[in-house]
Amino acid sequence: MTVCTGNICRSPMAQIVLRDRLAAAGLEDRVVVDSTGVSDEEHGNPVDPRARRVLASRGYPTGDGHRARQVRADQLGDRDLVLAMTARHARALRALADGTDADIRMYRSFDPSAPAVPAGGSESVLDVDDPWYGDQDGFETCLTEIEAAADGIVDHVRAALRES
Repeated sequence: MTVCTGNICRSPMAQIVLRDRLAAAGLEDRVVVDSTGVSDEEHGNPVDPRARRVLASRGYPTGDGHRARQVRADQLGDRDLVLAMTARHARALRALADGTDADIRMYRSFDPSAPAVPAGGSESVLDVDDPWYGDQDGFETCLTEIEAAADGIVDHVRAALRES
């Protein structure tokens, strides 16, 4: 599960990219990818049109009928991997998952070129840029960050499947 704020930009973009990469790796029948938001402010809304445009410009499918939804505590324990778009999202997810064994990680922690989290420092260096308040260039940057981590996530999933 990929998670951002409202579930209309970053997390559905990551969901679409991961589904594409997992299909290319021959894993689409073994892995389910979904997305949610920590907030319900966009509940029921489709993917932002700017996100759809940037996804389409890079050849990704965008007609999946996505509708924004808020993450629930009971969903976290059911997912093998929960990928937060920002440190704030990760904190919210960890608080929500209290008492479960949810594996919550920063999405960009799988990007080999992402900055390292300094010892005792904040995970915020791994935040996926929020494109919401910007222009189309912000969505380009966001998608580039999402794509940069996607292969690392696929490798992680492939290894986990081998172990199970």
